[in-house]
Amino acid sequence: MGNIMKPVAIIGMGLSPDDLTARHLKIIQSADVLVGGQRLLDYFKDAPALKQPIDKNIAAVVEFVKDRMKSESVVVLASGDPLFFGIGSILIKALGAENVAIYPNISSIAAAFARIKEPWSQVRVVSLHGRKNDFAVIKALMDGNTVAALTDPVHNPAWIAKRLLSEDVVNTSMCVLEALGTEDERFSWYDLDRASGMAFSKPNLVILKPGTGAYPPHKTPHLGIPDHHFLHESGLITKSEIRAISLAKLKLLPNQVLWDLGAGSGSVSIEASLLIGDGSVIAVEKKSERMRQIKANVAQFGIMNIRTVQATLPDGLDGLPRPDRIFIGGGGKQLASIIESAASYLKADGVMVVNTVLMPNVIAALETLDTLGFSTSVVQAQISRGRKMPWAERLEAQNPVWIISGSRIRD
Repeated sequence: MGNIMKPVAIIGMGLSPDDLTARHLKIIQSADVLVGGQRLLDYFKDAPALKQPIDKNIAAVVEFVKDRMKSESVVVLASGDPLFFGIGSILIKALGAENVAIYPNISSIAAAFARIKEPWSQVRVVSLHGRKNDFAVIKALMDGNTVAALTDPVHNPAWIAKRLLSEDVVNTSMCVLEALGTEDERFSWYDLDRASGMAFSKPNLVILKPGTGAYPPHKTPHLGIPDHHFLHESGLITKSEIRAISLAKLKLLPNQVLWDLGAGSGSVSIEASLLIGDGSVIAVEKKSERMRQIKANVAQFGIMNIRTVQATLPDGLDGLPRPDRIFIGGGGKQLASIIESAASYLKADGVMVVNTVLMPNVIAALETLDTLGFSTSVVQAQISRGRKMPWAERLEAQNPVWIISGSRIRD
C-alpha cells in the first residue's frame, strides 16, 4: 500500500445530508469514488464520482475499496456515526488505521434520545441488526436498565414486543422512532401488546423502559453457588467444588457456545453462563423432571442465555449451534458414543470436559478422546466438607470424581 495517494475518508451522514458540514460536503464532491448504501448514494446523484453501492457482501466491498484506493480518492458514506455499530470498524481493520480518516456525526441513538429529551449516558445499547441478541435486551431490562435497540427488518419492533411478551413482561414501555431525519419522522410510546401487532416505517429503532414489577425478583448468580440453591434430584448435581474445577478445565471465553450434555440440574450451565458473556449455553437433558428443574433453576437466577433441549444422547445434537466447548456430566454406558458424536460437532480449537464417578468410564473417556486426536489429561477430585459435631467439627468425605479433559487448543 505504499502508493496510496491519501486515506479513505469514512464520513458519517448523521440522520440526513442536513447533518453534513461544509468540510464533509467538500470531501464528497471532490471524491473519485463514492461508496455507501443505495439510500445514501441517492443523495448525491449529481456528484461526478463513480457510485458503488454497499450490499450484504461486505467482503467484496472491502476488496473494491482496497483496489480503488491505490490510485483514486475514495469516500465511504456511513449512516449515523461510522464507529457506532457502523462500517468504520470493519474498514479500519481491513485497511489499517493509518489508511483511513474518520469523520464522525450524530448517531441514531443520540438523535433518538434528543427527540424524547432524555439523557442516554447510562443507557444499554444493543444491536439486533443482523443478529438475534434478544437475551442481552432482556437481561439489561431485568437489571433495571433503559435499553436502546437497533433493529433490522426481521428483528423489528413487533418482533421485540412479542419476544418480551413471551418472557411474561408485565410492565415495559416501548418507544418506536421511525424514519428519523426524514419528512416522515415520527415517534410514539406503546405498550407491548399493541406494538406486537403493528408495522412501522423503516428505518426504525426502539427504546425500552422497565416499569415496576416488569420482571420478578431473581437470585444473583455467582461462581460457587451452594448446591442447596438448586432444585435437583437427591445427590444428582455437580457439586460446587467440582463445578469450579470443571469450569476451569473448560477454559471458557466470552461469546462462546457451550454444550452441557446430561445437564441434570443445570448448575454447570448456570455458572458457565457467567463466563461467556454474550455467548450461549445449550443444556441437553433426557428426563422431563430434570428439564423442569433446569428451567426452574434458570428462571430463579434470571439467566437469559441458556437454551434447554430434551434429547436422549447421543441423538438430538443435529441442528444445534456448533460448540466451542462441551461438558459431559456422566453418560453411563453410552459415554464413549456420546463423546464420539459430540466431538464431530466441536470446533477445531475446542475443549471437551467429562465428569464421571465410574472407573470404567475414566478409561472409556481417555481412550475415546485419544483416538479422536485430543490431547488429554485427567484429575481426580476428592472433596471433604466440614460437618459440625456437638463440640467440634469433622471432615466428611464426598464421592471422588474424575475430571477428564480433551483439548484441541494448541498451547
